[in-house]
Amino acid sequence: MEGGNQDTRWKSYVDWRKRAALRGRHGGMLAASFVLVVEVLENLAYLANSSNLVMYLSKYMHLSPSKSANHVTNFMGTAFLLALLGGFLSDAFFTAYHIYLISAVIEFLGLIILTMQARTPSLKPPECSSTTSSIPCQEVGGGKAAMLFIGLYLGALGVGGIKGSLPTHGAEQFDEDSPQGRKQRSTFFNYFVFCLSFGALIAVTFVVWIEDNKGWEWGFAISTIAILLSIPIFLVGSTFYRNKIPFGSPLTTIGKVLIAAILNSCVNRSPSNAIANLATSPSYQTEISKEAAENAKQIDEQPDQIPTDSLKFLNRAVVNKPAHAALECSLQQVEEGKIVLKMLPIFACTIVLNCCLAQLSTFSVEQAATMDTKLGSLKIPPASLPIFPVVFILILAPVYDLFIISFSRRVTKTEMGITHLQRIGIGLFLSILATAVAALVEIKRKRVATESGLLDSTNPLPITFFWISLQYLFLGSADLFTLAGLLEFFFTEAPSSMRSLATSLSWASLAMGYYLSSVIVSIVNNVTANSGHEPWLSGHKINHYHLERFYWLMCVLSALNFSHYLFWAMRYKYRSAGGSQ
Repeated sequence: MEGGNQDTRWKSYVDWRKRAALRGRHGGMLAASFVLVVEVLENLAYLANSSNLVMYLSKYMHLSPSKSANHVTNFMGTAFLLALLGGFLSDAFFTAYHIYLISAVIEFLGLIILTMQARTPSLKPPECSSTTSSIPCQEVGGGKAAMLFIGLYLGALGVGGIKGSLPTHGAEQFDEDSPQGRKQRSTFFNYFVFCLSFGALIAVTFVVWIEDNKGWEWGFAISTIAILLSIPIFLVGSTFYRNKIPFGSPLTTIGKVLIAAILNSCVNRSPSNAIANLATSPSYQTEISKEAAENAKQIDEQPDQIPTDSLKFLNRAVVNKPAHAALECSLQQVEEGKIVLKMLPIFACTIVLNCCLAQLSTFSVEQAATMDTKLGSLKIPPASLPIFPVVFILILAPVYDLFIISFSRRVTKTEMGITHLQRIGIGLFLSILATAVAALVEIKRKRVATESGLLDSTNPLPITFFWISLQYLFLGSADLFTLAGLLEFFFTEAPSSMRSLATSLSWASLAMGYYLSSVIVSIVNNVTANSGHEPWLSGHKINHYHLERFYWLMCVLSALNFSHYLFWAMRYKYRSAGGSQ
């Protein structure tokens, strides 16, 4: 009878009341569906502000265009980097369930502050007009600036916590020990990106229109209501969720292994002796926690308890006499450290892709502003260009899940059809095509401008802005393949004790891509200016930029990055069931 009760329980999982999670009652697609609905509302609240924030800062807070752009970049980069904090707390001290709720409340408070400031004239700088010299524009400062940035960065903290916990919480609802559960988990990550894009579509269309035409207080209010609604919707699913029991700080484990390996390597000890002494090492006899024991089955250990050959340096962390008692490591901890370190090159290779996404998104809007943006009798604002990649993702996500994956499974006769690394690689390859198409479109745009004699004119060029949508087709496809593949790769390959933190690396890659894009533009301008020519990306009119050269440069960098990715991906050995199938 006792054994039967054990079979009905999910090992290492509890429900929202911290009771044992039960099979058939907790987890599954129904539980994950609440996460998908919440993601629509969460990303709507985030992107409704960030996508148009530069206009709010420049028009109502009277910051210069460069300052406004820098603040927006810092805000978005900080939000994505804080996902690492959310992931760390989910793994170490709380569950992803609790981190989401705490983060949603924090973001809600930040949006309340921004809504109050946008609605109250006395909390903003005085209005000014460029045609009225008697009322100079006053940049926001003092307490008003403090209120602005407290609201913004409370929002960034909340967004980071949500990004670091929500996808992991959804993925944890599936049984990773069964093929059906792993297939459902793969479908979840695909539709997670779909729901993220659906929220973005509402944000960059309806909410941005409200902000521009009805007032920013209404835009902030919609975001506030969206994140507030997400909380009860998330709570409704509480009785269906299974929550992973935290294992303690994953960074402590990794740090201990690295320090132990470094210190023990300084001791004059033969590597062969160290390996020979593994069987009698007290570190193998150390009793580990119940949770760690449950996690141990997921570690790819040798039957004879000998460390794997990869990253042999870390094997020195397991010796007969550790340099200090606090640095005593088990074989499981060493192998977990190896897994994390082997995933880092894959993470690094996606930063260039996200850099391309940031660059093309910025310059493409400026390119479209010089082109014919009419769609029949309707004039499309260039700022609405992000609709293109979002719509492409919304179309491709179900097509990929329903047709491409099903076809690839039949052809390859494997569980996954397309592996995680293959999916990421497809995304990186598509980013090469995106930058190449962007360069060709820019060559065509400048040729039309030259032949029409409109290089220095503010009139729209006789070429439709739909040409820009071509590069967005490849960009949207690259984003879908890479982001969904990266989220699933980190979740399935990371040790169970650090899945939230590892999954958060997907968002950290996005943040680093934003930061790297600014660095590359500065380097390109400095190098080209020092060569005695005009900087490629400088001037008052984009028609005089050498944007096509910059796109070709990004294409070459993307190709080199893809080669670098292939080097690591071809040598990577999956540890999880289904990852390589």
